[in-house]
Amino acid sequence: MTDDLNANICLEVKVSLTGKRWVAPATEMARHATVIAREAQLPQPVAMLLAQRRVLSEQAKSFLNPTLRDLLPDPSNLLDMNKAAVRILTAATTRQKIAIFADYDVDGASSATLLVDWLRQLGHDATIYVPDRIDEGYGPNIPAMQELGASHDLIICVDCGTLSHEPIAAANCDVVVLDHHLGGAKLPNCVAVVNPNRQDETGEWGHLCAAAVVFLVLVEMNRELRKVHDKIGPDLMAMLDLVALATVADVAPLIGVNRAFVRQGLAVMARRARPGIVALCDVARLDRPPSAYHLGFVLGPRINAGGRIGEADLGAKLLCETEPNKAQAIATKLESLNTDRREIEAAVRNAAFAQAEARGLDAPLVWAANDGWHAGVVGIVASRLKEASNRPAIVIGFDGNAGKGSGRSVAGIDLGAAIQKLAAEGLIEKGGGHKMAAGLSLDRAQLEPAMARLSDLLARQGSGLTIHQDLRVDAIILPSGATTELIELLDQVGPFGASAPAPRLGFPNMKIIFSKPVGETHLKFTATDGGPTKIDGIAFGAMEGPLGPALQEAQRSGRNIHIAGRLELNYWQGRSKVQLRLEDAAWADGQAS
Repeated sequence: MTDDLNANICLEVKVSLTGKRWVAPATEMARHATVIAREAQLPQPVAMLLAQRRVLSEQAKSFLNPTLRDLLPDPSNLLDMNKAAVRILTAATTRQKIAIFADYDVDGASSATLLVDWLRQLGHDATIYVPDRIDEGYGPNIPAMQELGASHDLIICVDCGTLSHEPIAAANCDVVVLDHHLGGAKLPNCVAVVNPNRQDETGEWGHLCAAAVVFLVLVEMNRELRKVHDKIGPDLMAMLDLVALATVADVAPLIGVNRAFVRQGLAVMARRARPGIVALCDVARLDRPPSAYHLGFVLGPRINAGGRIGEADLGAKLLCETEPNKAQAIATKLESLNTDRREIEAAVRNAAFAQAEARGLDAPLVWAANDGWHAGVVGIVASRLKEASNRPAIVIGFDGNAGKGSGRSVAGIDLGAAIQKLAAEGLIEKGGGHKMAAGLSLDRAQLEPAMARLSDLLARQGSGLTIHQDLRVDAIILPSGATTELIELLDQVGPFGASAPAPRLGFPNMKIIFSKPVGETHLKFTATDGGPTKIDGIAFGAMEGPLGPALQEAQRSGRNIHIAGRLELNYWQGRSKVQLRLEDAAWADGQAS
């Protein structure tokens, strides 16, 4: 979305079949891409992506091959790092009892597993505690911390704890916090808080997820192990599959070291060495090495399913499991829970959309709340609302007088800070998070005032000021240019995800020569520009909107149509073929219909 009336209109598409304006890169960006293409000898679409990421020609080679050697920060630059590493290492080497208090999402499960994996290789183990989302809510709570503190010497809070002053004080044992959520003005009284989003940090590494923070702690612990005990620590590179999984599933920006974490973590995952991830890939019928897409949309939701609607610690149990048969049983259970989650989510989504649309989708904040909405799916539904409206969205479920909600934001709008301000003003019971996602708890009487104040706070950040809904088209190519080699080069610019969108390519003046419905809502098609090369495509959900009927009409009438989407390799029976995943289309003659 943009209000730039001077944006470069792509293929003169001012209103597409889905109501969007197609926007090409700025002229200066296109010039930069041309220079990169010439000097680095790269195809124009690849060069354009590099230009958009502010990569210079001489940096292209290193950018396309990100390594931890070049990008990993020095762990000691994070505050409290040495304190945390020394305390955990002391507990491990003196056989003290360690408990890990983990959040119930993928990042929490991956963070806990990293620590368990490292400790096991030193011959030590730890208790994992994951709070129930419904009964206990997010983060440490006083009863759980008291119980853990009574039987353990050290509690390590991962992906939580930065704002948990009272629960940590109640533990009555040493506590180390390894987190990435926004910190408050005051930190809890504990041994160490390692968090790049502490208020007294520089913010340079604020894009790291909790698992990445834990990984840096393990790097520091290996250093200490070598320096103090003259021992070589566990192989941390073999643990990068967990860091990659958490980075993508937690929607951390895929920039800087996060690119290296994910790129190298996917290579580790391809070896199929971790029984839990192997079992999950198998139940999901994933017949090739996972990509970043699979981490976010195939594996992540299944791991999260336990924390959303089932047993909160199932995800951590799966990732920690070393026996393939036991891992298969847990993965099968998570698959079943994920199916149930989809059904619950669909019911809440339909009701939330109806309510939000009645209220209006053009305000600075889009929100919905109702009785009985499952707390485990409100975050997913908020994400869907955000995508539909391009506005920050909050969805809240009430159980009696108590409401628990989750929010998702858009680029440039810091939702976590705004919700933290609500909590500081007493307009909600508690809340926090980070820029793109946050949670909150409130009572029924607080609902309307809190949402009004939140809308005001977000409006001050610029939410709701957009005019046009735009579709960014990175480059225009012909079917003859849509090759496996191009896809492989484009993939090197990745991984793609948060803050690093996959390239969207436009194909002008195409004719649809084949179309066939797939299932109830999808459409397969084949398109050509009249030359010898054709391109196959898939349009997911197209029959529920204008795209499917338009493609069928284009086939019947022979009318030319512009199409735009993302290139991918479609794997079938051991073979791969280039395919366009269609996102939008527009009549080439400029007519609306």
